[in-house]
Amino acid sequence: MENGSLEDWLYPSTSMNEPKTIRNLNFFQRVKVAIDVAHALEYLHHRCETPIIHCDLKPSNILLDEEMVGHISDFGLAKMLSGDELNYSANESSSLGLRGTIGYAPPEYGMGSELSTNGDVYSYGILLLEMLTGKRPTNERFKEGLSLHNFVKAALPNRVVEIIDPILLPESVRGGTVADITLNENNLGNDEYLQCLNSIFKIGLTCSAESPSERMDMSDVVTKLSSIRDKLLRPTRLYRGIR
Repeated sequence: MENGSLEDWLYPSTSMNEPKTIRNLNFFQRVKVAIDVAHALEYLHHRCETPIIHCDLKPSNILLDEEMVGHISDFGLAKMLSGDELNYSANESSSLGLRGTIGYAPPEYGMGSELSTNGDVYSYGILLLEMLTGKRPTNERFKEGLSLHNFVKAALPNRVVEIIDPILLPESVRGGTVADITLNENNLGNDEYLQCLNSIFKIGLTCSAESPSERMDMSDVVTKLSSIRDKLLRPTRLYRGIR
């Protein structure tokens, strides 16, 4: 698509023959793309005649059109679940091998559990945490028991500023404290913004819970993220004097 993949925007690279223009998604654009992807997964899981599990959700499989709307792509590993297949056994599943990409595939797939929509929810949770922190789940710092999930969990609720992607902060406050932060005209340093940021991180953590039964349904993800987006936009209008 016109604007490439989410991968291109989260981790921009320039070659010797290209101008040094750095792609960057601001905070609201990232939230918007996260909602686009949540809507797409909710459609696949609940609104198709036959439920579809994507099985390989990651930044390179999220494409952005000319209006920066996010679309899920690459259904090469996807699984359509007919009525008979909803109850197929773990042994049948394990014979397929691991579905997905390391870092994004849910832990139960590695243990031979059946494919499920909960697996996509896990991948989405990791994607959401990655979009806000700017850190891949395979980052070299995540080893010896530390994971992206645990990295974020340890920072909530009082140290979110320390884990957010630095590019989302103005240069003057990078490495500063919560009290220092404002972002352009959107007044992102206020308490409501920080509460919303914590709420988004909590959604990512719940979606990427180790136990499938503890994860959110994508319908709930859409509802909660949309509500957070509306809260973020409301103080922006007030700040600009639009009541």
